[in-house]
This record gives sequence, structure tokens and C-alpha cells, in this order.
Amino acid sequence: MKKVRVGFVGAGGIADIHLQHIGKNEQAEITAICDIHAETAFEKAKTYGAAAYTNVDEMLDKGSFDALFISVPPFAHGDIEEKAAKKGIHLMVEKPLGLDYQTVLKKSEVIKESGIICGVGYCLRYWDAVAKAKEYLKGKKPAMIRGHYLSSFVSTPWYREWDKSGGQLVEQSTHVVDLARYLGGEIDQVYANMGLQVHKNVPNINIPDVTSVNFVYDSGAIGHIDSTFAQFDHRMGIEVMGEDFRVVIDGSNVTIVEKGSTESFMSEVDFYQEQDRLFIKAVATGNQDLLLSSFEDGLKTLAVTLAANQSHETGLPVKIAEFYQTEY
Repeated sequence: MKKVRVGFVGAGGIADIHLQHIGKNEQAEITAICDIHAETAFEKAKTYGAAAYTNVDEMLDKGSFDALFISVPPFAHGDIEEKAAKKGIHLMVEKPLGLDYQTVLKKSEVIKESGIICGVGYCLRYWDAVAKAKEYLKGKKPAMIRGHYLSSFVSTPWYREWDKSGGQLVEQSTHVVDLARYLGGEIDQVYANMGLQVHKNVPNINIPDVTSVNFVYDSGAIGHIDSTFAQFDHRMGIEVMGEDFRVVIDGSNVTIVEKGSTESFMSEVDFYQEQDRLFIKAVATGNQDLLLSSFEDGLKTLAVTLAANQSHETGLPVKIAEFYQTEY
């Protein structure tokens, strides 16, 4: 089988994990790497035997690749997706997809019209523990969903700026918001409280370090997510409760509890590796259904987090359907 030629926009941070997995994938070869930091671009290109670029337009014009990983900060997407999609290049786009809903919606329309394979980096969906929870919840009615993303401060300069990262909920805790949608259904309304409590002396910081989000599902179920980077360690999880059952995902473990029985399951897969493997397979076979998060679906998670930011700023609940119609 012909190998899938893969390019990368952004070569640091999370991209390094994708590079490692794609570099080991027998169905793929890395042919082009672009990063605005020349040293990073050339170093990674040398490691993987690829062409190096510092300008994405030059890479799109001169590079030879079938698929592209886009791993840039939220504020830096520009029109990369649109340009690549119009060239028929398949995409794996890291979350979050951007900071403005209407802008990302237009990207989604271009991607859909192009017919390319496109996935979004909501990697937790690829955990076998999450698959176990998803299977168990089929046909069951969740009544309450509780989630948390409790971590430490990220020192990357752009992360601390609201107009570059969107804050922790948009940039990091979005993974738990996505699981809340994936396991609980679509969200109808959000109400958020946020504050900067612990990190006020950090230079240039204007994002909250504590966040509390309440939401209501289309089904009537109630949800809540806590988020902070005021901790020294990392804890992440979600709990789905219904009549006489609960599903608890704690890190990479899932526990299913019913009256008189408890079943525990420990994840045995690397979710990044599984996500990247299925993306390459999807491109090779033309099967979008192999991917668990499409661009259109990722846009829905982005909308929930941006609506929560709007609720924080206005002090009012935000209906997601109404948010879709507004410029934010």
C-alpha cells in the first residue's frame, strides 16, 4: 500500500508527540515540517528526513504531502485549514479550533465542501476506557454529569493572554467539556463563573485561574465542570450518573457502578497513538467514519467553551442555539 505523506504545521509542544507516532507508523512518512522558529523546523526536519519550512504558504505551495497536522496556538490558525482543504489536503487539527465561533464556522463549511478527511484532536475519545463508558451508556438516560480538570500553570507566554488562548476552559479543559458532550449529549445552556485568584502576580496574565461552569443538556440533564491551574499536579475526570448507575472516568480508568455490582477497567492504549493511527488509516482508505471527532463536531465543543466565556463576561446564562447566531 502506498504510504500517506504527512506534513506538519507547528513542530513544538503537542506536535512532537504526533511526530513521534507518525514517524513510527508504517503506513505514513513525514515529508514536510513547518514552524515559525527556524531552529525547531530544521531540527525536526533533520530528525524525520523531511523538508523544512518557516512559512506555511511556501510549504503549501512547494511541499509534497497528502495530509497535514495543524498544531498551532488558538490565535494562530489564520486561514491554514481553508488553503489546505482547497488543495485537497486531509487535516488533523489540534484543539481548540480557534477563538471566534463565526470564523471557525466558515472554516467548517470550506472543509465540508472540499470533501477531505478531517479530524480534531479530542484525543480522550480514543481511550479504550472512554469506549467502555460510551458502550455502557447506550440506551441509558444520564441525569447529572460532573467533570473536573485540575492542573498547574502553563508557563507558555501566549497561554496567559485571553485573546490568544481563550483561557483554560477553551484551551485545556475543553477535553472534559468534549467528554461531557460525547457521553452526555448536546448542551442547551451554560452559565459560568471565573476568577483570577492565585496567579495575580504573573506578568501579563488576564485569564482566570479558577472556573466553574454549570450547564443544561437538551435532554434536561444537569452538568457541572470545575477547572483550575492553581494545583501542583494534574487530575482529570468525569462522572455520569443516572437512575441506579454511575460511570466514573478518573484519568485513564473507568468504573461502572450499579446496585450490588462494581466493574473497573484500566486503559491499555495510548490515546494519541490510537488517534494518529486511525487518522492515517482514514486518509489511506477514505473513511471519515474511523475518526471519533470531526471538524464539525469539534466546532460544537468550541461553541460550548466560548459560550461559557461569554456567560462569565456578561454574568448571564447563554443559550447555545442563540450563541450560534451571534458574533463573539
